Amino acid sequence: MKKFNQDDHLEERQLTEDESRILDQLGLFGESRRRFMTKISAAGLSLFATPFFTSEVFGKAPKQELPTNNEAMLNEIQVRLRVNNSTKPLSIDSRTTLLDALRQRLQLTGTKKGCDHGQCGACTVIIDGKRKLSCLTLAASCKDKEITTIEGLANDDELHAMQAAFLKHDGFQCGYCTPGQICSSVALLQEAKNGEASYVTEDFKNIRQNIELSEEEIRERMSGNICRCGAYNNIVQAIQEVQSGTETKPKWEFATAEQMQKAKAKS
Repeated sequence: MKKFNQDDHLEERQLTEDESRILDQLGLFGESRRRFMTKISAAGLSLFATPFFTSEVFGKAPKQELPTNNEAMLNEIQVRLRVNNSTKPLSIDSRTTLLDALRQRLQLTGTKKGCDHGQCGACTVIIDGKRKLSCLTLAASCKDKEITTIEGLANDDELHAMQAAFLKHDGFQCGYCTPGQICSSVALLQEAKNGEASYVTEDFKNIRQNIELSEEEIRERMSGNICRCGAYNNIVQAIQEVQSGTETKPKWEFATAEQMQKAKAKS
């Protein structure tokens, strides 16, 4: 803020309007201001300025235009994704998540973006037979891996058994979490087939293949998939039916005309 001349006398440089206003608000005038200026740099003064900036100052748009050439801001890489038995070559930013690559670049919008923080499970896909959260997975890390999304489960017009079971048992309501729920359920059955334990597995020393999943096991293994509508009971029943191969009657049914009339009369 100041400099020494050849006579070792301190000369105060011309302060800007903002700097003068800051010092005024700090209560520094005359000799006290000069003493203060000998001990502080311009960078230090900016720290004192921070509490005096208003939201209006921070809210002002910068006068300098941002660069319009997006390529200058990208770390572009080439990646070939194997998705639903089809290879897709892509040019993407190295930081692109698998979720964004699927939805924005490949138009596979069945995979949903929910929390985008790996907490809700709506973005679950299957990678090399394992369920993964695509919002936490970099697309570049999926090179040479087999990716299956909700669009890849059905065989043309024939639904996957898990999809059919979700429909039968009303394992969805708004449907937003359903793609992740179904992908997770399909991978879950493979985990049980492989004999992979969960936190509620009773005997870790004698893990066997083809684990018959209890309701407790299913709820624990599906705990990473959140359903705000609360269709959990029906989801559990759908998974149990697919694993057992035994058809069970849904726990819900359509209201009869008589029941509808009674409901209207009470309202």
